[in-house]
This record gives sequence, structure tokens and C-alpha cells, in this order.
Amino acid sequence: MANTSSRTLRLLSLLQTHRYWPGQELADRLGVSVRTLRRDVDRLRELGYPVDANRGVDGGYQLAAGAALPPLVIDDEEAVAVAIGLRVGTQGAIAGIEESSVRALAKITQVMPPRLRRRVDTLRTVTVPAAWTGGPTVDADILTTLAQACRDEEQVRFSYTAYTGERSERQVEPHRLVSLGRRWYLVAYDLTRHDWRSFRLDRVAEPRSTATRFRPRDLPAEDAAAFVRAGIDNRAVSTAVEVVVHAPADAVRAKVGQWATVEDAGEGSNDRCRLLMTVDSLDWVLLIVGTVGAEFEVVSPPELTELAREWSARFGRAVAAGPAGTSPTAAGAAAAPTAPTAPTAPTGPPA
Repeated sequence: MANTSSRTLRLLSLLQTHRYWPGQELADRLGVSVRTLRRDVDRLRELGYPVDANRGVDGGYQLAAGAALPPLVIDDEEAVAVAIGLRVGTQGAIAGIEESSVRALAKITQVMPPRLRRRVDTLRTVTVPAAWTGGPTVDADILTTLAQACRDEEQVRFSYTAYTGERSERQVEPHRLVSLGRRWYLVAYDLTRHDWRSFRLDRVAEPRSTATRFRPRDLPAEDAAAFVRAGIDNRAVSTAVEVVVHAPADAVRAKVGQWATVEDAGEGSNDRCRLLMTVDSLDWVLLIVGTVGAEFEVVSPPELTELAREWSARFGRAVAAGPAGTSPTAAGAAAAPTAPTAPTAPTGPPA
């Protein structure tokens, strides 16, 4: 009986860690016959675990979603990993899960065997936690939706805002989620660009499943993390920018939103502020500053001043050129006022 009970727990653990198990493979893992496996599955169903079964030669088993979360069976390493992960969640790296992480951590720690609790406590005592005070946060619902799409191999659609501010609709085949530094990324095959892409999750909005399954493609990298790192390394070196804007800080902050940091200029001035950015493209800075609609001065870098001078010359030529298809001379002539024509003297009847 003890052997049967331990085997049932082992079966539950396998079903909870794998999306779908072919029947023969699952029986081989447990070291039992297919008939014994069916009896063990029936025993789980009697305990309230909803196990779906597909019959036939290629049939198998899958743990379905039930009306309530059933007890989870996890091993020692998984228990420690969950506790550590929940401690990270309490720091606020993912928006909206801080309180729930604290509650879940309290429940898990309470039922942990003393030997596992000591491992978690040891890690806590030698680690200095740092609250999440900067950088983008990720919405927990977005993270969950994309994780499920990766697991179920289902295409997803979402809105994406590029670093240039351009917003587009994407349909992708999700591959993996990657946590790198302070940011989360989705590695996926973009069905519009017909190529692999990595998407920052703090720029993803309204992800939704299409219920369209796909066959996974081969990722052109060692793993998803290596793919993201390679994309970051291939980008231009980031540049720190400082601009003084002749406008109140609150007004500028309302214009630029999340794309820049706006600080008071100091010296008791209320009509000036400092705009700080770290960018891969200086063109993006001029676009942002241009939307403010106020005079500004470039503090650094000098390359931004040169770029602004080039833009100014280009815009000046565009204004001088006038409407498309006309030369500057013709445009100027068209715009110049026409001198009045002297009236013509009346003529008499023909002789």
C-alpha cells in the first residue's frame, strides 16, 4: 500500500511538471504497466485531480485545470527555488505581485521541513536585498499570459512600442521568456517580419492568445538568453544626454512621459528644467525635445549639437523649397506679391 501511495505521488508530480505525457512513456517512468497506470490515474481522479486522457495508440494523459488549485507535489530543490523566487517577488520587480508573494512565502515557509527552512534562511542572512527603485516593471498578467503561450505553443498577438516610440501590432510564435538584468524579454518568431525577435515586456501591451497552435522552430542561438544578449551587444552604444529646456519641469514631464527624466534646473528657476536620457540613437532625443515646443540648449554630448545643426539645415532647405515639385526660385516667385498692372486706355470704334 505504501508503494502504491508513493507511486501515486510520483505520478502527480510528473503530471504537474509536464504539459502532456504519452501513456507508454509515463508508464515507463513509473516502472509499471499501462493497465496499472490507468488505475493510478483513476485514483488521482477520486482524490479530485482532473486528469484528461486521450485514447488510442498515441494516447496519453494531461493534468487539466480544475475548479480549485490542488495540492502541489514538489521536491526539495523545487521548494527552495520557490521560496527564493517569492522573496524576489516581494521586492517589486514585477508589478502587482508584492503582497501575494508575501502571503505565499509565509505559507510555504510554515510547512517546510526544518532542513529546507535552514537552507532558505541561510541564503537570506548572507544576501543583502535591494528594493526595486528604478528601471521598468512588468505587469504580472502580461508575464503570465506569455508564459502560458510559450508552454502551450500558441501564437499570440500584442501591441509593441519600439524604442523609437513607434507602436505596432505583432503576431508571434512565442519561444521563451528571459529575465536579464532588470528587464524581462520574450524571444519569439515574428510572423510579420519573418524572423526571430526579442521583445521587452515592459513595452508589450494587451497580449492575447489566438488559439492557433504551431510547430516550434529551431532558435538560431545556443539558447534564448544567448539570443537576447547577442541582440543587445549588436546595438549601438548607449549615450547619456543632458538638455536644458526653457519650460517648467511639470509641463515638460507631461510631454515626454516615461521616455526621459526631468529635473528642476535649480538656482530657484521655475521656467527651466534639465532633461536626462540614455539612448542608443541621438535622433530619438531630437524627436522628444521637439515635441516639447520650447527653446532648449544641449549640455552634452557635443554630437547632439552637431546633429541638431544638421537637422536645422535640412529643415531650412525644406522650408525654402516650398511645395513639392517646385524650385526654391519658383516658390519664392510664387510667394512674392505681384505688382499691379496699369489700366489700359479705352479704344474707340474701328476706323
